[in-house]
Amino acid sequence: MRRIIIVILTLLMALAASAQQANGTYSFLKATNSARVAALGGLPLPLYDDDIQLSLFNPATISEGMNNKLGLSYVDYYTDINFATAQYSRTFENIGSFAATVQYHNYGHFDEASESGIVMGDFSSSDFSVNLGWGRCLTPHWSIGAAFKYAGLQYESYSAGAIGVDVAGMYHADNGWVVSLNARNIGVQLFNNINSDHDPLPFSLDLGASRKLEHLPVTFMLWYDDIQHWNKFVMTPTYIEKHTNPLTGEFEPESKATQFARNLACHLVVGGELTLGKNIVLRSAFNYGQRYAMNVPTARTLVGFSAGLAVKIKMFEISYARSRNNIQVSPNYLTITMDLNKF
Repeated sequence: MRRIIIVILTLLMALAASAQQANGTYSFLKATNSARVAALGGLPLPLYDDDIQLSLFNPATISEGMNNKLGLSYVDYYTDINFATAQYSRTFENIGSFAATVQYHNYGHFDEASESGIVMGDFSSSDFSVNLGWGRCLTPHWSIGAAFKYAGLQYESYSAGAIGVDVAGMYHADNGWVVSLNARNIGVQLFNNINSDHDPLPFSLDLGASRKLEHLPVTFMLWYDDIQHWNKFVMTPTYIEKHTNPLTGEFEPESKATQFARNLACHLVVGGELTLGKNIVLRSAFNYGQRYAMNVPTARTLVGFSAGLAVKIKMFEISYARSRNNIQVSPNYLTITMDLNKF
């Protein structure tokens, strides 16, 4: 078993070393569609509790406990942009558990005009992905998972398509600790008539850990995202202005140690869940990297913070979340999961 685990971890690190970093054509594959995932920072959650919402970003969470569960999500993003997601899981004896997910991102309608400005009609634009994940528990403490995905987009008469895979490994200890390593969006583009570029998928290698306290209904979580891409420290115009001496006009950057600490913090996300009774769960997280990139120092905002709650009613669980991505608006996430075995 130890050899299997070592092989899995070595494979993940090798993929990280060879993959390319990109946030272009297929960046929608990193978008969060689940209310629970959004409330807890938008990354693969290191949890193992049979919630089908976890299966898309972390295939190692796919388990027998998800059998015959259905999840439906809707995201009210910006203006007339909205996302929809449907998930279903099934377990087959001696093979493992599977989770199928369909995502659709609608960006609304646009006016089609000639070069002289005459409106000739309108057109729509959208992204979509189809994902089939597989998970299996190797031992009472180790589980693995993988997912195959097809991603496509259609902007007026222009289109593109790509295939990719996710792989993940997870360790869940008896004392409440869960550790997960995920490699997402390893793949290639199949076709693209939008431009002549060969656009790679937005690869990411993420490490997360959670701990459920023994005597309190609280679960703490910590993530380190984009392991393969260390330098997230960007000298924005605001940063340059802040560290420019007003008398001499010379740029005076922070010390190397401070820049290192800030860069490290840009990789970290912290969050947690608080369970109230049997039917209510409160969730929250803080993403420093998002706050650093999108916040305006002259305004007091909650950029980087996300929060949500879940209410359980018989065989249903209704989850809601808001995530402050920038100073202007906060997307609304709504997810309804149901256990069809209880109908």
